Amino acid sequence: MNERAILVGTVLGRTPPQEEEESLRELSRLAQSAGAGVIDMIVQRRPRPDAAHFVGKGKAQEIAQAVAASRADLAVFDHDLTPSQAAKLGALLGCRVIDRAELIMDIFALRARSAEAKIQVELAQLQYRFSRLVGAGLEMSDPGGGIGTRGPGEKQLELDRRKIRDRIARLKRDLARVEQQRRTQRKSRAGAFRAALAGYTNAGKSTLMNRLAHAGVAVRDQLFATLDATTRIAALPHGGRYLLTDTVGFIRRLPHQLVASFKATLEEVVEADLVLHVVDTPHAAREQEMGAVRAVLAGIGAGGSELVVFNKADLLDGRTRRELAWRHPDAVFVSAATGEGKDGLLSRIESAMAGAARA
Repeated sequence: MNERAILVGTVLGRTPPQEEEESLRELSRLAQSAGAGVIDMIVQRRPRPDAAHFVGKGKAQEIAQAVAASRADLAVFDHDLTPSQAAKLGALLGCRVIDRAELIMDIFALRARSAEAKIQVELAQLQYRFSRLVGAGLEMSDPGGGIGTRGPGEKQLELDRRKIRDRIARLKRDLARVEQQRRTQRKSRAGAFRAALAGYTNAGKSTLMNRLAHAGVAVRDQLFATLDATTRIAALPHGGRYLLTDTVGFIRRLPHQLVASFKATLEEVVEADLVLHVVDTPHAAREQEMGAVRAVLAGIGAGGSELVVFNKADLLDGRTRRELAWRHPDAVFVSAATGEGKDGLLSRIESAMAGAARA
């Protein structure tokens, strides 16, 4: 843990306090994934954001005292900050200030391995940071580096507006070529039934991919472990075959720059005949996570059939399972880790494939 972080959450309007508490717990996992040690969490309630400091000057001064007392290097806000708010908070707190969007993009930068993923992340970072340009430089530029400033786009931080525009244009051209390649690949698979795994980050999609398609996809217990789309041929019990795709996980308030940059990757979900919506079932916030996934799917225009797959069913108690089965009668329960429920899931995929053939 190289940086000491204080997390700041704000309960706005009539938002239930427990919703912000859950969001802060998630923010803590995000910060830890980026390499920070969380040393304090500060929460406040207010009817609306303060135009100057988001949390209000009084609360900002309170946070500044906590930063000084704990020698924190970083303050992470759970809500998006405007460039002006980030600048004023940084000056008052005496440490670097980032928001949730920057933290998520930082983790994407850490996870990017393929050339495509690096292009997508760099484009998202530069588009976000371009809006932070102040005067002759970038508000986010920091000679010391650290969380929120690193990644494929870091070398562009000190460039002027024109050079950043040129770099963004070049990255968009590179991604356009990637999109064309993906369209060509999809044409070559025309006629095949396509299923895509979608779900909240760390819900177990890659484990399920390996269970269904023997894909050999790396499985890690970490947020956003998979950024690249992986497609494999998978077999059905009665001899049929279909294409199964695993892609990037979602999260609440996923930065729109990332959604736009990963358009080529996410089109694998849009083009799917069946979306397998994988849910981290034992998680207390599963309903909110399902809502976040569906919001992203709607935003990218994924209109295919959805099959809810309640994963990690082996960790459920009987009462919770019965309640979920009553609330979601069309869902299936599986354990990607143990194989429980695999036959039932394959039967549903087989039925969907037969229905598509008749249509």
